[in-house]
Amino acid sequence: MKVALIGDVHANLPALEAVLAHARQHDVEAIWNVGDFVGYGAFPDEVVERLRQENALSIVGNYDLKALKFKKKKKKWRKSKQPEKFLAFQWAHDNLSEKSRKYLRSLPQEIRLQAEGRRILLTHGSPTSNEEHLTPSTPEERLRELAHKANVDVIICGHSHQPFARKVDGVWFINTGSVGRPDDGDPRACYAILQIKPQCFQVCHYRVAYDVERAVAAIRARKLPEAFAQMALQGHGLDVVL
Repeated sequence: MKVALIGDVHANLPALEAVLAHARQHDVEAIWNVGDFVGYGAFPDEVVERLRQENALSIVGNYDLKALKFKKKKKKWRKSKQPEKFLAFQWAHDNLSEKSRKYLRSLPQEIRLQAEGRRILLTHGSPTSNEEHLTPSTPEERLRELAHKANVDVIICGHSHQPFARKVDGVWFINTGSVGRPDDGDPRACYAILQIKPQCFQVCHYRVAYDVERAVAAIRARKLPEAFAQMALQGHGLDVVL
């Protein structure tokens, strides 16, 4: 079985399209998406629609949940959030169709499945929190704790936007990296391909060039903050760009 592992698209349709084309060239049989469809990019509804068309197996990310909660949290967040972050939540909420909101609300926060005899968990952050950042430098002891709690063979996550594959006590941790909002200074889209066979387990991360200028032009055309455009151009998060 060959699967494309994607996450953190963050409303960047050009990046998603490039990754899907690259995955097709590698003959993937399925797409597993660890969430954060929306946020900062100019194409929230289009990204949701495209992943539905692709029949991606998806979970909801923490950013998606915040966009869905925006109306209820609006007053509180106006006081507590950075202006750019508040606007990003608002714009994502307002530019999702009701059909897409309903779809995102229907998604689970984790999925457990079996493939080629291996027990697999899809989660956005970690098995205990959709806001925990797992990174290449997460202490091995912490991964050991999470492996024990999850009781699976493979944990596939996102959220930190930092791609890695680590094996701890026989359990694989795979972070997909970010399709649409890399944070490591490399603006190219990131995702992974997982091959699972009875006697074979192989994961490979890819960086895929895409039409960044199209993504940036759409952000500017919609009069979103220039910082959002710089995030795409520089491959850094909002705090670094600001």
